[in-house]
Amino acid sequence: MKLNYLFLCIVGYLFISCSDDKDYEYVNVATPITITSAELRASVEVLPPQSIVESGKIYAYQQYIFVNDVDKGVHVIDNRNPSQPTIVNFLKIPLNRDVSVKGNYLYADSGRDLVVFDISQITNIQMIGHVEDVIENYQSASYPEDVNFFDWSGYDNYDDIIVGWDIRVERREVINYDDVVLETASVGDSSGSGGSLARFKIVEDYLYVVDNAKINVFDIQNLETPTKVNEQFVTWQAETIFHQDDKLFIGTRTGMFIYGITEPSSPTYISHFDHARFCDPVVVDGNYAYVTLRAGTSCIDGESQMLESRLEIINISDIHNPQLEETYIMNEPYGLGIKGDQLFICDGTSGLKVYNKSDISNLELLETYTSNEAYDVIPLQNKLLMIGNNTLTQYNYTNTGIELISEFTIQ
Repeated sequence: MKLNYLFLCIVGYLFISCSDDKDYEYVNVATPITITSAELRASVEVLPPQSIVESGKIYAYQQYIFVNDVDKGVHVIDNRNPSQPTIVNFLKIPLNRDVSVKGNYLYADSGRDLVVFDISQITNIQMIGHVEDVIENYQSASYPEDVNFFDWSGYDNYDDIIVGWDIRVERREVINYDDVVLETASVGDSSGSGGSLARFKIVEDYLYVVDNAKINVFDIQNLETPTKVNEQFVTWQAETIFHQDDKLFIGTRTGMFIYGITEPSSPTYISHFDHARFCDPVVVDGNYAYVTLRAGTSCIDGESQMLESRLEIINISDIHNPQLEETYIMNEPYGLGIKGDQLFICDGTSGLKVYNKSDISNLELLETYTSNEAYDVIPLQNKLLMIGNNTLTQYNYTNTGIELISEFTIQ
């Protein structure tokens, strides 16, 4: 009987297999892990020093340095002794990427919100409150690689905030996409100094925040209660902001956009300079804008691209008609900064490169520092700050470059 039963099972399996002419494959399916806006707001708090997960941007204010832990919050570092900086505390701010400070008030993004902290007592920082739903949520968890499908069932685009992904393998029928119309889901006093990768910029009584498409304008005359007063569409995939004189320079993945702020609450379009599709921070010095363009799939949404990473120097002496002046090939450029005739370029795993830029048609490489991966720099008056691979590095300026003060790994 057992043999007969086994035989019938085998025959039945073969019959089903032969009669089913569909093709199947195993695919990776990603489902968003979410929290609600209320849960995110309730989770903001001031904690003792914490271990860092992934260093992001840096910001310097007076004798303190603020290091972003990507999407986690901000490490507060006492830098009164640059040879031996110490961590004071950790600001737990979910989905945080940027900060800016004026008059002892720190402004930070948290998903769609702007969060305000009183840092007048650095060992007793107080969270003042939220300005809710004022920034498009550009910092949702990055889309995972090697995923074939996204499962958006149960996802509330208005209230749910993506903090991660659950990836599983599923057996699915092979679909001929030539015959299918695909649908897509939409996923939203004194001040300190930030790096070239910053999306926040304080200019006098206004805070300008770049999300993935707009300049958001906040009136901060009352430092405790910033008020959003305007927004100006730039283009999709806006990334960075830089200020010189009465102008804002917006770095995007398709070009540099220039806006006037003679009326601070209403940025006005002046001109733009187009380039190939790259990740794009920008700094400006006098009549020239310096733009690092980093190739790679993370900058072009998985599309192939043959162009090399580079530094482009753009002549902006005619602000209404920017023109490309020079191009220099780079390896993996991220942030950059300028101090006098010295140009500092963070070239990723290739390290920090220091150039003499007195002759832009013939940049002179003064030195390359490869002890740490270089992500972004802040050229201060008396020293240079660099962040990369969870390590804060500080240098003094010299006539021929820079010299090391300290290397501080946030642990």
